[in-house]
Amino acid sequence: MNMKTAVVAFAFGFGSLVMANVSAGEVEDRISERLTEAVPGLQVMSVKESEAKGLYEVQSNNGDTIYATEDGQYLMTGDLLKITDQGIANVTEAARTEARREMMADFDANGVISFPADNEKAVVSVFTDIDCPYCRKLHDEVPQLNNYGITVNYYAFPRSGPNTASFRKYESVWCADDQQAAMDAAKAGRKVADASCENPVREQFELGGRVGVTGTPAIVLEDGNMVRGYVPAQRLAEGLGLL
Repeated sequence: MNMKTAVVAFAFGFGSLVMANVSAGEVEDRISERLTEAVPGLQVMSVKESEAKGLYEVQSNNGDTIYATEDGQYLMTGDLLKITDQGIANVTEAARTEARREMMADFDANGVISFPADNEKAVVSVFTDIDCPYCRKLHDEVPQLNNYGITVNYYAFPRSGPNTASFRKYESVWCADDQQAAMDAAKAGRKVADASCENPVREQFELGGRVGVTGTPAIVLEDGNMVRGYVPAQRLAEGLGLL
């Protein structure tokens, strides 16, 4: 376990705040307001008390977790660790996992390109880039994953971002009459006919940013845990307890 954390304290200069006798939710609202004003572009998704007394856990729109004092004046970035009888637990990663599970559950999965298993035992959500070599390697093993009972749901994450050739390629795959065949062709490096339609590619790309995708493939499990990078089909099935 990497024990290094980055700790940064910011004094915003908003003046002292009286925190006594505040109503429920006022502290959270104040922290959200101060962070939003102090950090341009930051969107606060949630603020709640952490299990470490005196610190509030802030989830942001880019998947980062920030800890703030109740007056919102001091911030800490990095992972919060807790010593338990079983060893050291990563409190921050546990919070990320739960937040990721909730965000994935809230997102409309009707727009995924799915490769379902006939005898489904598990579902993985894969944020993928058609042009990513390791994404293509993983796609070659989708039939094997299906044989293990694992349904693969693809979410778009063209790493080059919107208005790029890779992004438009994913849109063409999504808009194809046969999405699976188009995905197979694109992953194999074959030409896919240009197509356009109303599609969820941008929404899926933005969802990837919110759940903390930084590279592809990124495999999100049903419990919210994320496997970063390519994992051989057999090892993934073993990790899911299917073998």
